[in-house]
Amino acid sequence: MEQRSSAVDPQALLITVAPTGAETAKADFPQLPTTLEELVQTAQDCEAVGAAMIHVHIRDDEHRPTLDLARLTDTVAALRESTDLVVQLSTGGSVHDPLEDRLKVLDAAPDSCSLTMGTTNFGDDVFSNPWPFVCDLYQLSQERQVVPEFELFDLGHVAALHRLLDRYGLPHGGAVHCDLVMGVPGGMPGTADALVAAVATLPGQVTSWSATGIGRTTLPVALASLSKGGHLRVGMEDVLTIRKGEQVVNNRQLVERAVALGDLAQRRPMTTAEARTLLRMK
Repeated sequence: MEQRSSAVDPQALLITVAPTGAETAKADFPQLPTTLEELVQTAQDCEAVGAAMIHVHIRDDEHRPTLDLARLTDTVAALRESTDLVVQLSTGGSVHDPLEDRLKVLDAAPDSCSLTMGTTNFGDDVFSNPWPFVCDLYQLSQERQVVPEFELFDLGHVAALHRLLDRYGLPHGGAVHCDLVMGVPGGMPGTADALVAAVATLPGQVTSWSATGIGRTTLPVALASLSKGGHLRVGMEDVLTIRKGEQVVNNRQLVERAVALGDLAQRRPMTTAEARTLLRMK
């Protein structure tokens, strides 16, 4: 399935940066951006080299994952003031966050939110996304006019997306943007074969899709996505090495590599304005 958006150059590449995540400890990886100041600087640096959207997890004063609404609201405001990036808040939080707290993320009024389409094993943990919660979160995103990015960890999640769109219609704005999250232990493998299978089964309403390869699957997934006309999500949430045995210095380094891969595929980085057009944001 190729990208279908007549308003955006089909050769333009949406690069999303996911700089922090909820799994890596600051003590283990000091270069992880966990304070608001670090996150803002990271966002500015990544926008400067080609990122158009930022996928945000936040931390508390002890660098632990949090869904504190005041912090989320301040983060959205700071990113909007300091960048033109599309601000996407994670509604996944950490695997330990209660479902009711995850729904409240939309109170921070981001441009976009992640919306995971089902429960999946996540290493030794379980990332819980029961069907009633998925439906509640989707309808809330429609009501709040927040554009969801549908996170698909497995082919069962693709089937669930068909079911959701058939039952509740299109998201706010009408664009259906998905992200294939690949290589999570417990989810679909980060291989070209798995990506091709997932893309082949996406609903006809899908207008754009990206792919994320976790850990050592980062490069295989990125190359497969580019070969199929997809977009890319990169960042220290998903990978902590730039090559075998060499730690990532910062998120900008990962965005720069994504830009270089896109250049090889003759695809230029999408601007933030083009990203908003692609996602049909107000």
